[in-house]
Amino acid sequence: MSDSKAGTGPIVVINPNSSVKVTEEIARSVAPFRCMDGPEFECIGIAHGPATISTMKDSAEAALNVAAIVQSRPDASAFVVACFSDPGVDLCRTLVRQPVIGIQEAGILSAMAQADLFGIVALGPASVARHRLRIRQMGVEARMAAELPLDNVSAEDAGQCEEVFQQTLEVGARLRDLGAGAIVLGCAGFSPRRRALEQEIGIRVVDPVAAAAVMALGASAGL
Repeated sequence: MSDSKAGTGPIVVINPNSSVKVTEEIARSVAPFRCMDGPEFECIGIAHGPATISTMKDSAEAALNVAAIVQSRPDASAFVVACFSDPGVDLCRTLVRQPVIGIQEAGILSAMAQADLFGIVALGPASVARHRLRIRQMGVEARMAAELPLDNVSAEDAGQCEEVFQQTLEVGARLRDLGAGAIVLGCAGFSPRRRALEQEIGIRVVDPVAAAAVMALGASAGL
C-alpha cells in the first residue's frame, strides 16, 4: 500500500467498460449527491475496456485497468468502481489508502438495510456466476432470495432499450414473487430505469451506483 495520505480531491467514479453512454448515465446517477461543501464526483470510462464486462476474462482485465487508474490518482478522496462484479476492488484496497467502494457490495448492503431478502437482476447467466463469488465473500447468501438473468443484454441496452426494460420488469416480478423485498440492479447501465422499475414492480429497487456514491461520500468524510 502506498504511504501517501488519502487525497482531498474528487470522488473518482470509474466505469471499467468503454461505453460513453453508460459513463454519461453513471454521471447522471451520482449528480444528485453533489454537495456544496463536499467533494466533486469525477466520472471516467476506460476507452480500451470492453463494451460490456460479460466474462471472467473481461473482469480480470478490468481489475488491472481499474488498479492502474486508482494508483494514478493520489489526489482523489475516494473511488467508486462502477461495475457490478466489483473488478479490482479488493486489489485496489491493498494499493491505496483512499476508500474504494464497489457497486455490487454497496448495492447489496443498501438492499439489506431496506428489506429482509433481496434479489438481483443480472445481464445474463454468466454474470450470475461472477456475482456469486462476491456474494460468497460477503457472506450474505442467506439474505438473497435469488439472482435471475436477462437474455445476455449489454450494459448500454440495460438502461436504454424498451425490450430490455420489459424483460427486466418480468424478472423483477419473479424476484418479488420469490420473496425479495428489495431488488438490486446488477449493472451500472440500469441506472436510468430504476424509478420506473420500482413503480411497476412495487418493491424497493436499488441503483447500486447511487448506493456506492452515498457510501463514498460518507467514507471521504471519515464516517
